[in-house]
Amino acid sequence: MIDRRTRQRRVPQGLLRDLASLDQALYEAVTVTSTPALDPALRRLSAAADHSKISLLIAAGLALRPGRSRRAAVLGLAAIGVASTTANLLGKRLVRRPRPHRAEDSPFPGRHVPMPASASFPSGHTASAVAFAAAVGPAFPAVTVPLGLLACAVGYSRVHTGVHYPGDVVAGAVLGTGAAAAVLAAAAHWDGSVGGRAVRPTCGSSVR
Repeated sequence: MIDRRTRQRRVPQGLLRDLASLDQALYEAVTVTSTPALDPALRRLSAAADHSKISLLIAAGLALRPGRSRRAAVLGLAAIGVASTTANLLGKRLVRRPRPHRAEDSPFPGRHVPMPASASFPSGHTASAVAFAAAVGPAFPAVTVPLGLLACAVGYSRVHTGVHYPGDVVAGAVLGTGAAAAVLAAAAHWDGSVGGRAVRPTCGSSVR
């Protein structure tokens, strides 16, 4: 019985080690791949995504138009709030994964952005970008593809610029998707509740 329990504990530990090794290998593969045409653009994109500045700018543009566009902006901002709070106040504090080590003799130091002081897991930039895209898309389908591509680019830029492992980005994308789903579900519930109250007859009323 003891041997069986020991084996059961070793399986997830071994799996986690393998996943960590794969994550490290993927990160290192990116760091040694020369992409001079992409480096400046990805560095600027990664920096521009700080504090969700890109998403906030897009939301401001959507909010200028009433109706579905403005509603999409509100949903997107709410999703960013949920994703950012979850990533920074829960994920990073619970996992506390160290940031990637960037050697001083890195072959392409010009692609780097300043290393944040917070923990590495999950990627807050990715969580917020994906949450915004996933919440806005269903409410305003015309921007679904552009926002999805932008979120993917933001996520990859965090690996490319040396501040996150690929696993951090994947976790951030999952978290962002969940945050958007929660916001959309809450909005649908609210709409249903408001709609139900609107059509419910008042006491003493009669059908004529």
